[in-house]
Amino acid sequence: MGTPGPLHRLTGSPADPAPTVTAPDPTLPPPVVDMSISRQSEDAGRTVNLTIDDGPDPQWTPRILDVLARNGAKAVFCMLGPNARAHPDLARQVVAAGHRLCDHTVSHDTAMDHKDVAYQEREITEGLRMIQEATGGAPVPYYRAPGGAFTPESRQLAAAHGMRPLGWNVDTRDFERPGVERIVETAKAQLRIGPTVLLHDGGGNRAQTLAALEELLPWLKANGYAFSFPQR
Repeated sequence: MGTPGPLHRLTGSPADPAPTVTAPDPTLPPPVVDMSISRQSEDAGRTVNLTIDDGPDPQWTPRILDVLARNGAKAVFCMLGPNARAHPDLARQVVAAGHRLCDHTVSHDTAMDHKDVAYQEREITEGLRMIQEATGGAPVPYYRAPGGAFTPESRQLAAAHGMRPLGWNVDTRDFERPGVERIVETAKAQLRIGPTVLLHDGGGNRAQTLAALEELLPWLKANGYAFSFPQR
């Protein structure tokens, strides 16, 4: 569990950069935050939003936290509920370091957009519950569908629980382990599309991701990027 699917869905990817606008479904709980997919930064200017999926992982999350700290960078950690429950110390470390949390469901089912609404609701609400229990009730301001498998219903259900749906602009495809330089160059090239970068700390060996961050974060600072968070 936790291994990303082979392809990310277009609803979360750079192929669909415009906000997704859908009227709320009156049969579902009403949204209390914006239910469109967030990809832009809270802050103006030359910014980057790091988002890190599928952890927390006892081998890779501490190392990624360390490289972020050394570079003064913040990130959104999109956690799987069972991983947060299994490693509550790491989940709390993420919060204590000033990073933000995102609900990435229970099962990382990249086909959940083909399942019924009750299934989608369980995946979202149970993932949220596990993360909040692991962190002692820390805020979880975002929801990211596995592989970008959003539906209007899942977006509304997340927003009804105070979580803005979270997409991305830059898909490094680091989960494929294409090599450190490929990850770095993909990130640099795609930042022209938008500021939100997709990376992983769970779901497999993340040595390449870690090494890529060691190169990418100093480059971002040297090129005038400020670290921000996605709009809520």
